[in-house]
Amino acid sequence: MFWEGSSVVRALTLAGWPVHELLERQAPKLARQLVRGFAEQIPIYRRLPKEELDGDITGITQHNLRLISRVFRDRRPPTRAELAPLRASAARRAQEGVPLEALLAAYHLGSRMVWEHLFEAATPADFDDVMVANRLILRYMESVTAAVCTAYLEERESMLSHEQHAMHAAVSALLGGDRAGLAGVRVAPRYLVLAIAAGRHPDEESDEPGGAIAGRRKLHRIRSALQRHAAEPLLSALDTTGGFVLVPLPGDPPEWCAVGEMAAAAGKSAGVPVWVAAELAPSSGVPAAAKLAEEVLEVVRIFEQPPGAYRLADVLLEYQLTRSSEATEVLAGLLDPLLDNPDLFRTLKAYLDTGLDRRRTAELLHVHPNTVDYRLRRAVSLTGLDPVDPAHLQRIGAALAARRRLGHRS
Repeated sequence: MFWEGSSVVRALTLAGWPVHELLERQAPKLARQLVRGFAEQIPIYRRLPKEELDGDITGITQHNLRLISRVFRDRRPPTRAELAPLRASAARRAQEGVPLEALLAAYHLGSRMVWEHLFEAATPADFDDVMVANRLILRYMESVTAAVCTAYLEERESMLSHEQHAMHAAVSALLGGDRAGLAGVRVAPRYLVLAIAAGRHPDEESDEPGGAIAGRRKLHRIRSALQRHAAEPLLSALDTTGGFVLVPLPGDPPEWCAVGEMAAAAGKSAGVPVWVAAELAPSSGVPAAAKLAEEVLEVVRIFEQPPGAYRLADVLLEYQLTRSSEATEVLAGLLDPLLDNPDLFRTLKAYLDTGLDRRRTAELLHVHPNTVDYRLRRAVSLTGLDPVDPAHLQRIGAALAARRRLGHRS
């Protein structure tokens, strides 16, 4: 018997012996048996050094046995202070790269072996105390699982934060041409430089924290999809809207179709539209390649191109037309006479977008083909530009590009 507050609590017994005393007395020997069981039944424990098994692992196992003994004695779950060594041990396993599932498997296997060791010889006379002990061991496992998982995941998050910081530092040094900042970083001879824009997932519209979680999930899926198509670990500086990814190329550069597959896979995995602009460059040329890829991506978005992979060769004309010059404003102004009649502007734009097909233009605008003819004649009379004339067609295309470059949506 022992006192708990102002009441006397009877000790749990087995064949007349207090269970907590039996466990306490056998803890050193039983701990070694449990560790042998871990090594036999959990593959990664077989690969741990014998010194670690005999030292740290046996030590924390013995602490657990004494903790269970106190749980049986006091009939309460372990306190936060009593769980502190378990949290520290879980953090060390995270540092060593032991999977969380293996760690939890060891705790569950250990509790089962303890239970079998203590109660395999129980008799009907012990039934009531065995049932109480069963409830207590379940409460112990609830507390231990929560403490171990929290400590493990916090340590992994901290490690990933350091890794992410180092990755961002390497990306920043490469993008900025900072050779000193690359000290200690293994630099590839060449990189595929990707400028990426990602659409917003519907789940990101929900209130915090759901929206933020959805954004991080989208980002993780994009990174993972890109990594599956790369032979070396990627360097990335991404947020939920996009950013840069540097793909190390120790060997031959990928075929262009492979870049398209990367973009498609990223979009499919994340469930959002993904645009990728790509350039190849030696490590010293990464800053210039990143600038060009970013400009190509901007052109792709200005011209409302569909999701996918793009390079400069895909948007040469559009790229050139969007470079700022004294002619930009003049080109944009060529279509100003249509601004008072938005239907004329939309019809002219749709006519060009459909390859000068009046019937497809009519279908797109939900009007009769004769209406398209009338609007086109009005547009020609107001601007003096006839899309049927090849020279005029080029000027109309340039004017539309200039308006996009200046942010005009009409």
